[in-house]
Amino acid sequence: MITSLAFPNSATVRVPERLVLKGGRWEQIDLAVRYGRFVHAQAGDCLIDTGYSRRVTEGRRSLPLTLYSAALRPRLTASVLPEASPKVATILLTHLHADHVSALRDYPEARLIADADSVSHFLAAGAFGRTRHGVFRELLPGDLATRIVPLESFPFVQAPFDLGPARDVFQDGEVLAVPLPGHMRGHTGYLFAKRAVPVLYAGDADWLARAIRERRSPGAPARWILDDPEAGNATARRLNAFTAAGGKVVLCHDPEPLT
Repeated sequence: MITSLAFPNSATVRVPERLVLKGGRWEQIDLAVRYGRFVHAQAGDCLIDTGYSRRVTEGRRSLPLTLYSAALRPRLTASVLPEASPKVATILLTHLHADHVSALRDYPEARLIADADSVSHFLAAGAFGRTRHGVFRELLPGDLATRIVPLESFPFVQAPFDLGPARDVFQDGEVLAVPLPGHMRGHTGYLFAKRAVPVLYAGDADWLARAIRERRSPGAPARWILDDPEAGNATARRLNAFTAAGGKVVLCHDPEPLT
């Protein structure tokens, strides 16, 4: 059983709307940087990603991470980790971008669940290969490779509402890991399948729910950072079908209030 499901906002980042919405305004908008939080009856206190933390914005950092922080200028909120959740048993990862993993080192005892192939890929990529994809080794636990529980180790299931193949993370049908390719290698969403209205935390499948609803996913330059733009388009179509069938999509960066 899942209780206390919430998607706190760890920080805001200001960008022109046109950057994240095709045909949008040049006016600046504040994007959220969410993570997920819930309690599972057996797995205990759980997170989905970690949002931004002070490891990105303060203290001794590499030059690339310092420049990254200076360029994006995230403004941390009262929900920043680890202060907001000091004790966590399990962390489900959507992908390895800095704004999704920056507090991982603050949870050395937590079980980490992720797409193991993508983790191995980026650990082996070298400093330049990681940095160009927004992955910073200093934010990742030194024992990450041995702590990862591969999504592939969980039972295979079909997700409802035509979301397709998934993995049953807790083997009780409560949380299904759904591949959502396009944004980054190994990008994964997490579906809370047994809720009255199924909720899919879709991470960075897009920046704005409006972009998915109105088929206005941005072009260049936002599109340039995508791992696979065509796969991203296919993912957006699946999310549209999911919402049309009665599901709810939550995105990491969407500033719209959650209801």
